[in-house]
Amino acid sequence: MDITVFLMVLGAALLHAVWNAIVKIQGDRLVIMAIISGSGGLLSLFALPFVAFPTIESWPYIGVSIVLHNAYYLALIVSYRFGDLSLVYPIARGISPLVVTLIAVLLLGEQITSGGLFAVALISIGLIALVDARAQSFDWRAVVAAVATGLLIAFYTVTDALGVRVAADPNSYTFWLFFLDGFPLVLVVAFYKRKETLRIMRTNWVPGILAGVVSLFAIWIIMWALSLAPMTYVSALRETSTVFAIAIGVMFLKEPLNLRRVVAVACAMAGSVLLVLVGK
Repeated sequence: MDITVFLMVLGAALLHAVWNAIVKIQGDRLVIMAIISGSGGLLSLFALPFVAFPTIESWPYIGVSIVLHNAYYLALIVSYRFGDLSLVYPIARGISPLVVTLIAVLLLGEQITSGGLFAVALISIGLIALVDARAQSFDWRAVVAAVATGLLIAFYTVTDALGVRVAADPNSYTFWLFFLDGFPLVLVVAFYKRKETLRIMRTNWVPGILAGVVSLFAIWIIMWALSLAPMTYVSALRETSTVFAIAIGVMFLKEPLNLRRVVAVACAMAGSVLLVLVGK
């Protein structure tokens, strides 16, 4: 895997962990997610005059991706309602690369090396191993929601990889997708939680907009990477955001850290380094 793509996707992974942490620690997560989604859509609006119009072939992918992204937002909110960041995030992000790999290799015929496949497996195993089933905060409802979240991540990753490759360029696909993706959740929240939305926006608009900016930039990086590298590798490397999420959870949310988690993190990071060395 090209070192520039590697470093950029690793940066996007950090940004993903940051905005997920913001969703976790703020009050009404549905409203916060709507602020994030809406602010990202508004920012994308200003970029539209400067990017090409997506090709006709890319629009079906944009439409499907919008549905999948909004389903993902809702699944993520439900996950965080029942589970800690360090429980939900490893499950969702750990199973996603495995599903993407199965779809990409078996159904789409994507070519990856055996060493690259081993690196992806190493990353996923390390991420899933971060889950502590014995923790007091363990809740099966969170697990089920996190698995659903992981499947949705995999499905929109494959959809976006295919869509961005037939678009005029990654910028046009990304900004048009984010612009259109920003409205559905905002409209739902505005209709059902109008009073709560206004109240929460007055006190949480800064972290919400900040998370929207971070999310947009992270997705732009991923779209750019998907246009250049195998979706299997990009998906696996992006999910190392779990490592950053664990660090955020431990340092700022007072979540526990033990030897097993340290070993799991080392396993995931070893897989990441291996992608650079053998992922061609």
